[in-house]
Parts: sequence; C-alpha cells; structure tokens
Amino acid sequence: MPQTLTVLGLESSCDDTAAAVVRQMPGAGAEILASVGHGQAELHGAYGGVVPEIAARAHAEKLDVCVIQALGDAGLDLGGIDAIAVTAGPGLIGGVISGVMCAKGLAAATGLPLIGVNHLAGHALTPRLTDGIAFPYLMLLVSGGHCQYLIADGTQDFTRLGGTIDDAPGEAFDKTARLLGLPQPGGPSVEAEARHGDPARFRFPRPLLDRPDCNLSFSGLKTALLRARDQLVAEQGGLTRADRADLCAGFQQAVVETLAAKTRRALTLYLQQDPPEPVLAVAGGVAANEAIRAGLESVCAEMGARFLAPPLSLCTDNAAMIAYAGLELFRDGVRHGMDLPARPRWPLDDSSPALMGGGRKGAKA
Repeated sequence: MPQTLTVLGLESSCDDTAAAVVRQMPGAGAEILASVGHGQAELHGAYGGVVPEIAARAHAEKLDVCVIQALGDAGLDLGGIDAIAVTAGPGLIGGVISGVMCAKGLAAATGLPLIGVNHLAGHALTPRLTDGIAFPYLMLLVSGGHCQYLIADGTQDFTRLGGTIDDAPGEAFDKTARLLGLPQPGGPSVEAEARHGDPARFRFPRPLLDRPDCNLSFSGLKTALLRARDQLVAEQGGLTRADRADLCAGFQQAVVETLAAKTRRALTLYLQQDPPEPVLAVAGGVAANEAIRAGLESVCAEMGARFLAPPLSLCTDNAAMIAYAGLELFRDGVRHGMDLPARPRWPLDDSSPALMGGGRKGAKA
C-alpha cells in the first residue's frame, strides 16, 4: 500500500445500525479503531421477525449517533478520514436507503470519496481483515438472509459454487423457534434447547444431498419439523420440554450434516485450483453455532484445509467489515458518485445463474 488509509464505514442493511473506523498502514494489517452498533431486537420482538418500516425509521434515527460515537472512539473527526464506505445492498431497501443517504450527505459536506459496498463482499472479505489471508480462499456465508459458497479470487472477483434455493439457514432457525414458541432471534434459542435434546429421536430430511452440486434447501426441513410438532400435539395434547429439546436437536443436526456434506463438495471444487494455502472461512450469524462450527472444522481437518471463523462480533452484521471492504475497493481505485443506488438485490457473482427468482427487480441471489 502506498499510504495509510483510514475509512469510515456505515451498515444498515437489516436490523443493526452500525458505524466503524478501520485503518491500514503500509506493510501492516488492518486495525479496527472503532466499531459501534445499535441493535433493534426490542423493536421487532413482538412481531416475530424484522419489520422493514420499523427498521428503516430506526436506522434514520441512529446512523448519525453511530457515526459520532465511532469517530469519538477512534479519536478522530471527519478530517482524519480518507473515504466513506457504505452498504449499498443487498438488504431491506428502507434500511439500505437510510445508510446510503447518510453516507452521501457526509461525502457531499466533506468532499470525501464515497464507496458503495456489497454487504456480501463485506462478509466475504472479513477473513482478510481479521487474519490477512491471501486469495484464493473458499468462503461460506451462512446467515439469516444468505447462504452461499464462494471462491474469493480477488477483492471484486467471486465465483459462486452454490447456495440456498429457498430459506437461508438463519431464516429456518428463526421459523423453527417461532413454531416451538422460543424467543427471537431463533438461532441462539434453538441451539440452547438442542443442548438438552436427543438428536437421534427425530430423523429429519437432509435436503438435496442426492444432488451432486453445492446448492442447499432448508424450507422442507422446517416443514418436516412442523409436521413432527403437530403429530406430537395431536397425540399428547401438547409438547413437553423434552419434546421441544429433541425437536431442536434433530433440526440442528440435520442442518449440521447438510452443511458438512455440501461443504465437502465445495472444498473438492476449490481444491482443484490447487491453492497454496487452502482455507475455508465462514461468516454470518449462523457461524456462531457451535455444532455447525464443529462439523465444518471436522470436514476441513479431513480434507487438509484450514478452518477460519472470525470473532462473533465480526461474523454478524457490522460496519467494520464494510469499512475494510471499502478500504480494499478504494485501493483498487473504486469511487462512486452521488448517483450511487441503494439495491435490495445485488449478487456477488453476476455471471452465475440466479438461485432464486427476483421478478422485475432482478435476481435475489
């Protein structure tokens, strides 16, 4: 790098409002000077999921607060920033617009360069922020809204090997939690219940394992759990605590085994490139699940690849990953003007066929 770069990043694609400052000096790794986030769990808790309009209004109220706090924590003002990076998609469009408009206002007022970042690229580049790993590496994005296997060959060069054709794993965890009367977010709730359950009692399907590709499906798994729950209710008049724990354990085990099998196939394709230092990196909120991590680590050990999972704070949505992705894009010469659009859909690999239809506005993934 020819110079020290300091980037302010903004993230507002779903229900976390965040700002961060990341700096990288020549010949050194990137440093997170500040990372601030405001969640919205209390605002959405009564609805069983994120309400887009409520999320957008909360982002508009908190973005400037987050920016001020992040700059203060970093000991900087806007004069010490080289560029402003912002999530420009994909995500809930109201939230994305809130972030993009805030970033445009800051850029217009200061004259700083504006960089629109693909939220998925932020996740995909996080292993370079935390561990400085070299390209190419295999990335598994596994979250509430996304699930994709990507080979990262460069800052703007991603090849999708496969992904979910319907529900993402995190979405399936959330729906499972609702079906069983567990609190949101569903991932931690189901995982906690599963620790007390018997994963062998209910044998749920392992979707798409009969197909030789890297695509996944979790919608049918959720439906199978619903049927098992309804059968228990019909036979017993309700669910016992043990029933609920066993249902969670069986569901989680099906997800673990499905992801392990598909990861084995994705690693096989990636290793055909003969990477000098094979790495499987994982990011996204579902990457916090201990059982899933253990399954992925086992596959990596079996196939001779390094397993890398960033800290939980950087696996879930955050602005540090956006600031770092913006820093890498800035170094590549990327700049955006005031016509930067907010995009609800924005595939990382435009050359691969869409996994899910998107109507008039384009492919969802």
